[in-house]
Amino acid sequence: MIVGKGNAETEAGVLPSQEVVDAMHAFNEELTKAGVLLAAEGLYPSSRGAQISYSRGSGRGTVIDGPFAEAKELIAGFWLIQVKSREEALQWALRVPIVDSEEEGIGLDVWQVFDASDPIDESLSPAEAEQEAALRERLSDPS
Repeated sequence: MIVGKGNAETEAGVLPSQEVVDAMHAFNEELTKAGVLLAAEGLYPSSRGAQISYSRGSGRGTVIDGPFAEAKELIAGFWLIQVKSREEALQWALRVPIVDSEEEGIGLDVWQVFDASDPIDESLSPAEAEQEAALRERLSDPS
């Protein structure tokens, strides 16, 4: 998953220029033609979102409505791609057309998403490994 970080402009709802939008569409088209794009979306500012905070021991969540203070800790959008390696993911991420900004800290994060085909963590107990295997089986069965 390639995650685009938010900034003051994205939090203010400022849309990128038509040139940047066109570059993003071209990039998404490249990902599609390469057969690696699973999803790609921009996100609304945090003023339209919410966070859920859990108090230790209560098990109950509290909803906190946006906006949230630290824009640079938020995300503005994402690409979900399916590639063969970390290196391939990084090569795609380096091609993302980034909006030029006066603000420091603009960039991307690249994260590996867990997949049902990943090996089961060997540090799990036998009972936990069995539960994990059963869950993966249920998730992979479309019926």
